[in-house]
Amino acid sequence: MQCEKCEAQVDPRLVSCPNCGAPVPQNIEGFENTMEFQQELRSIVVNHGPYGVIKQNRFVGLLNDYIPDYSKERRLLINMYRMGVLKLMLKEPNREISIMRAKSFMLGDAFLSENATEFVLACYTYMLGWPYESTLKVLPPDENGEEQPVEEAPKKRAASIDDMVFTPRNAFRYRLSSNIVIPDGFTKLEAFCFDKFGSLRTIQLPQSLLAIGEYAFSGCKRLRGLDLPESLRIIKQGAFSQCAKLVVVKIPKGVMEIEDSTFSFCTSLEVIEIPDTVSSIGAEAFSGCDKLRKLFLPESVKFIDINAFSYCPNLTIHCIENSYVHKYCLVNGLSVKLVTSSAEV
Repeated sequence: MQCEKCEAQVDPRLVSCPNCGAPVPQNIEGFENTMEFQQELRSIVVNHGPYGVIKQNRFVGLLNDYIPDYSKERRLLINMYRMGVLKLMLKEPNREISIMRAKSFMLGDAFLSENATEFVLACYTYMLGWPYESTLKVLPPDENGEEQPVEEAPKKRAASIDDMVFTPRNAFRYRLSSNIVIPDGFTKLEAFCFDKFGSLRTIQLPQSLLAIGEYAFSGCKRLRGLDLPESLRIIKQGAFSQCAKLVVVKIPKGVMEIEDSTFSFCTSLEVIEIPDTVSSIGAEAFSGCDKLRKLFLPESVKFIDINAFSYCPNLTIHCIENSYVHKYCLVNGLSVKLVTSSAEV
């Protein structure tokens, strides 16, 4: 395969060209024409500059001109553009976080399938000149027309959020239980699953879990024990609001956003660990957590709603000097302590 930028021969199994660092095109499972889209999208940027991308009507028109065929794929790219996926990617300076946020949005909010999500990411990242290797990458055939193995053993298909959903109907059988164990294999807890389960004290979540839906545990006033699995990537709005007995929460690395009211009025919450993959904290995310005294917010956090920490009278936020968090605290009059890492908290 020839690199489009420096014309060097590149192994298609690589993510980027070793000579110039340009991304290597790739096909996505179920989208055998991905490479063609990638190359044409890159041509739009090269020939028309940023204006060809940032103006919606201009971009849609150019996409129709450059790729008149494959209407299904073209509509998918246009719909995701109109839903703000490209803007979301460009807004975040950290590319890894940018890609994770875009993927989370498409899977969780736009309800795309995994391979459609990977197609959009592969196209947009290549257009922007960002190296990205999809979990659903399909190598082109070799000179003899035979498919090239990516590795000796085939890759296991990455789990999709909607593979196995735990619904409120599934939860109903546990209505009067104090201690609940959800079987392994479930990938998502649907919205309002355990809402107002007054007897619930502890719950063991499966290691397969990827997403917790809106208000899934809201109003569980006796919930004390909670270990979030490392597989978790999405915690939706209000998921743990008004869990009055919840004391300690460790958010796993990979979660990118703490949405509106996620932990609002968790009046016993004293310790919460936030990983360096989190980039935004929504409205009233920790409102009313009056026992929360200190919290380290990493440099990855680039947006905090003005009311995220309302009614937290004892809170001191620990952060890195001159970070977005530091400036947010100064502007909003929050108590702040400067540290070099979370180990100092």
